Amino acid sequence: MIDIKEINTIDQLEHVQQLEYEVWGMPSIPLHQTLTAVKNGGIVVGAYDGERLVGFSYGFSGFREGKSFLCSHMLGIDKNYRSQGIGEKLKLAQREIAINRGYDLMVWTFDPLETRNAYLNLSKLKGICYTYIENCYGEMQDGLNKGLPSDRFEVSWHLTSDYVIQDIVIDVTNPVPVASCSLNEQGLLCLKITENSKYNKDFYVLPVPKDFQALKVQNPDLALDWRFKTRHILQQLFAQGYAVVKLQQQEKYNEYVLAKKTALPLEGEK
Repeated sequence: MIDIKEINTIDQLEHVQQLEYEVWGMPSIPLHQTLTAVKNGGIVVGAYDGERLVGFSYGFSGFREGKSFLCSHMLGIDKNYRSQGIGEKLKLAQREIAINRGYDLMVWTFDPLETRNAYLNLSKLKGICYTYIENCYGEMQDGLNKGLPSDRFEVSWHLTSDYVIQDIVIDVTNPVPVASCSLNEQGLLCLKITENSKYNKDFYVLPVPKDFQALKVQNPDLALDWRFKTRHILQQLFAQGYAVVKLQQQEKYNEYVLAKKTALPLEGEK
């Protein structure tokens, strides 16, 4: 049985450092930084199998344009414990603590082409994305990110909104595709954008790969083509007031659903 607990001691944070290194293979965040964060509005939660830390979510306090929020910077899970719903449990525990401490917004980033993360963040947790950051972290050298610009979605999780609390399902009727897919000579999916200077429909859908890491290995140039084309179309849609609201699966690819941000019930309890 996996237990979820808040983390706030030096010993616990040292275990977070160890797991962080195991997950990403990069130098861990310094202990003095994470300890200072949890003493000043940050929230770290851990997933434990007995006494063993097998997952964590780390966030620190943020402030932008007169608004405070929790920036949930990292979520890591031991490779032997993935696909067991631990990530969702960590986020929900972090949300509960955040609300109790006065936050009503949590933000974090993820790669728009990593659709396993997208399904959790959007379809399950009810986060939405309307901010696209080009090469967010520069040229990263870890195994997951090496070789491509580190583009990121910024997830906005409106913690106390009707959309989240009531788990409102957007009724997507007749979405309009903004791109199409075809197979190349390797049998790999290629993306072709349907150019449109003005977007005014209620819903749009954008294809994205089911397994972007595998695509990177099989054809790095094609992976880069996906990066640049999806970057272009998503930035256009966000600029015209749309937000990504969920990920849905098709037979050969996944797809993002975009809706007008103003149509979403993002207000709620205060």
